[in-house]
Amino acid sequence: MFRLCFFALVCSSLLIPSALGAQYPSEKGPVQLDRLAGGLEHPWALAFLPDGRSMLVTERPGRLRLFADGRLSEPLDGVPEVFARGQGGLLDVALSPGFTEDRLVYLSYAEAGDDGQAGTSVGRGRLSGDLRRLEDFQVIFRQQPKLSTGIHFGSRLVFDRDGHLFVALGENNQRPTAQDLDKLQGKVVRLYPDGRVPEDNPFVDRQGARPEIWSYGHRNQQGAALNPWTGQLWTHEHGPRGGDEVNIPEAGRNYGWPLATHGINYSFLPIPEARGKTVAGTEPPYYVWEKSPAISGMAFYDAGRFPAWQHSLFIGALVDRCVIRLELDDERIVHEERLLEDLDTRIRDVRQGPDGYLYVLTDEADGKLLRLGLAARE
Repeated sequence: MFRLCFFALVCSSLLIPSALGAQYPSEKGPVQLDRLAGGLEHPWALAFLPDGRSMLVTERPGRLRLFADGRLSEPLDGVPEVFARGQGGLLDVALSPGFTEDRLVYLSYAEAGDDGQAGTSVGRGRLSGDLRRLEDFQVIFRQQPKLSTGIHFGSRLVFDRDGHLFVALGENNQRPTAQDLDKLQGKVVRLYPDGRVPEDNPFVDRQGARPEIWSYGHRNQQGAALNPWTGQLWTHEHGPRGGDEVNIPEAGRNYGWPLATHGINYSFLPIPEARGKTVAGTEPPYYVWEKSPAISGMAFYDAGRFPAWQHSLFIGALVDRCVIRLELDDERIVHEERLLEDLDTRIRDVRQGPDGYLYVLTDEADGKLLRLGLAARE
C-alpha cells in the first residue's frame, strides 16, 4: 500500500514568539511547549499534509482550517453541515493513504436525522489545489439508526496498512445498543475507503447483524491509532464515572459495555445492565483507569527525534487536564506518566508530527494548537 512520505516541518517559521520557551517537568527531562496558534473554537482533530509545512484542523462547530506558515486560514468551503449540539459537530480528519495522488480528505461528524436526533457520519472530499475547499464531498458511511440527542458520537478514523478504514463510534448514550449487532452504536466498523464493506468482516454472513461491524460493546471512543510496530488498531473509550479503558479491538469480539465495566453511573448508582468488572464472553480492557481522566486523542511515538519517548503512547485528558504518557515494553503497558498538568487545560487531541514533535489541541472556546518536545539538556 502506498504510504505517505512526510518531510520535516520548518518549525521555526511556525512559532509564535510570545509563547516560546515555556517548560514543564517530566521524568525524561524538561518538556518545552510552544504555542503555534490560538483562536480555534473547540478544535477536535488535526492531520498533517505531506508537504511538511501545513496541517488541517477541525473545529467542532463545523469549520475546517488550514494551518501553514504560522497562520490559520479562513474556513475551507465544501465541508458538510454538522449537528453542532452538545458533543456533536465536526470531529475527526484523516488523509487518504494515497493522498498525493487522489487528494482525498476524510471527515467524521455528527449528522442530524429527520426526527431531530443525530448519528456519526463519515465522508470524503478532494482538497482543491489552492487549499481553499473540499470538492465533490460524498458521504460514505452513516451510523444507523440515529439515536443521539447530543452526546457520545465518538469518533476517530484510522487507515490500516492494507488500506481499510476503521471508524471508532460512540453508543449515543443508549447503553444497550452497544450489544445490539443490528445497530451501529458502540462499535468499531471496518470499511473500504469508498465505504464498501470488506467481504472478510466478521459479521458479513450473520443474519440480523450489520456487516460493517468489526467489534462491539464499546461506550464512547474518542481515541484510535495504528500501532506502528505491530500494525494493530488500538482504541480507547470513556467509561462512565470511572472505567476509561484502552482496547486492541479484534474481529468479532465483544468489549463488554454495558455488561462489564469498571465504572458506575454519574448518579453514583450502579450501571443497571452491569454484571461486574469482567463478564464471561467479553474482553477485559487492555488497560483501565478506575478514576476517569476523560481521555481523547491517541498517538504512538516512534520518531527518532526524542529517543527517551520511543515506545510510548500519548493520550489527551479532558478532565485531568494533561497529556498521559504510557510506556510500552513490547505490547505491555508498564508505566504511566502525566505531562503538562501545570498547564491546566483540556487536551482534546495529540498527534506525532512528521518532525518528531508532538502536536496537541486544547478543547476551549479559544482553543490552541501546541507543539511539545523534550528540551535539549545543557
